[in-house]
Parts: sequence; C-alpha cells; structure tokens
Amino acid sequence: METNEEGKAEKFFKEFGKKMDQFLVEVKDAGTRAEADLQLKYEELKAAAEKLKKEAENKERWKEVEISLKKAGSELENAFKSAFKKKENS
Repeated sequence: METNEEGKAEKFFKEFGKKMDQFLVEVKDAGTRAEADLQLKYEELKAAAEKLKKEAENKERWKEVEISLKKAGSELENAFKSAFKKKENS
C-alpha cells in the first residue's frame, strides 16, 4: 500500500513538473511578445515626439495658430456678452 502511495506522489510531482516547465515556456514567450510590443510602441512614440518637435520649431505656423485662437476667443467673448447682457429697455 505504501509503495502505491509513493507511486501516486511521484506521478503527481512528475506531471506537476511538466506543467510547470510548460508554464515557464509560455511565460517566457508572453514576455518576449510583450517586450516586442512595448518596443514598437516606444518607437511610435519617439517618432511622434520628433514630428511634434519639428512642428513646434515652425514658429510662423504657430504664430498663425495663436492669432486664430485669439480671434476665436474674442468672438466667443462677444457671443457670451450678447447672450447674457441684460436688456437695456427693461
């Protein structure tokens, strides 16, 4: 009876070991894939940062944007004043 119990325990640990080995292989593969994905995302972000840096260096373009935003802000201010001013004849 004792030998039978030892056989079951050995079989259990043998199967457990195989499953752990397989699990570690899968974890390693997942880590490799995740690393590759992160590297790709990093490269994309780096490229986007370079593009933004080049656009920021174009002062004339940003000056036009600034002027347009100031104009839009002024028009929005006038719209609010018109919408919320009290009627003078009331």
